[in-house]
Amino acid sequence: MPFLTLSHISKHFGATPVLQDVSLAVEPGEILCLLGPSGCGKTTLLRIVAGLETPDQGQILVQGNVITTLPSHRRDFGLMFQDYVLFPHMTVGDNVAFGLKMHRWPRARRMARVQELLALVELSGYENRPVYELSGGQQQRVALARSLAPNPQLLMLDEPLGALDRTLRDQLLVALRKILKQLGQTALYVTHDQIEAFAVADRVALMRAGRIEQLDTPEALYLRPASPFAAAFLGMENILQGTLISLRPPIIRTPAGLLQPHELPAGLGVGATVQLVIRPEGARLAQENEKGPNVLALQLLHRSFRGAHTLMQFAGMASASELRFEFAGAGGGAHPGQSVRVTIEPDAIVVF
Repeated sequence: MPFLTLSHISKHFGATPVLQDVSLAVEPGEILCLLGPSGCGKTTLLRIVAGLETPDQGQILVQGNVITTLPSHRRDFGLMFQDYVLFPHMTVGDNVAFGLKMHRWPRARRMARVQELLALVELSGYENRPVYELSGGQQQRVALARSLAPNPQLLMLDEPLGALDRTLRDQLLVALRKILKQLGQTALYVTHDQIEAFAVADRVALMRAGRIEQLDTPEALYLRPASPFAAAFLGMENILQGTLISLRPPIIRTPAGLLQPHELPAGLGVGATVQLVIRPEGARLAQENEKGPNVLALQLLHRSFRGAHTLMQFAGMASASELRFEFAGAGGGAHPGQSVRVTIEPDAIVVF
């Protein structure tokens, strides 16, 4: 049985629909991420789960029991926010213990729990430090420890790393997932950042305009986006129109050349107009005698060395459509203005 079930949740603010018939389930010990652009409804959905908002329609169930109208303080859920919400006049230990005092834990048990959680977030020995002396990353670890202290049934995290710089965020992403999985903590994580979602989550619910566009594992979401919106939101800029000219093998004529994907959606016939996406890492420099579909002659517009890879921007020889690919290392010796032969891997092509 799922731990948390959302069934046909809808919500309006005035005449504006914010959530429209949203259903999903979170398994015990699972980290599920709500991912999407600003205004897609992900934070409103989190607030409904927390009991801070009431849905216009639908039900919320925990282990099969309806809690839709249960007050937030009786749900036994934890919340962690972007802005830490720590008490600056308290020490680290007192901040972590705050919720335990509200739950009237005995002092000895309370102190033992504080020590346990500070060790878990790698802040052992910091219990007597004022929180204002800590770095942003350390403060966010304290906020995590405080959220976990009362052993919540569900931990909800709303853009928890949004205030941190990218380097620190990347470090904490690894630590955050490790801690949550070590505890077996069921979690609902909200973010607009796909890197965060992929790094932390077991599954990702990509939201668009109050609906779930795609619900899948991070790998499946990236490798097989369900729609052009999903592909574009995940940063795939190589989107082309084409005409299907063969089914076996599948061949698509595009302004950039002939492309042969690994597979096609069901129900397509020869002559169908399709839209396709090519993932940025799905190209390599063609070998000298390599021919056939997926070998494209493209004019190089710009190149940018990024260390582990080189980003190259091309224009199709027969159109102005630009394509961007990431090549390992220095990416060969081509210069802007030259024609470059590029091979596209069939698995990197997704057809809609």
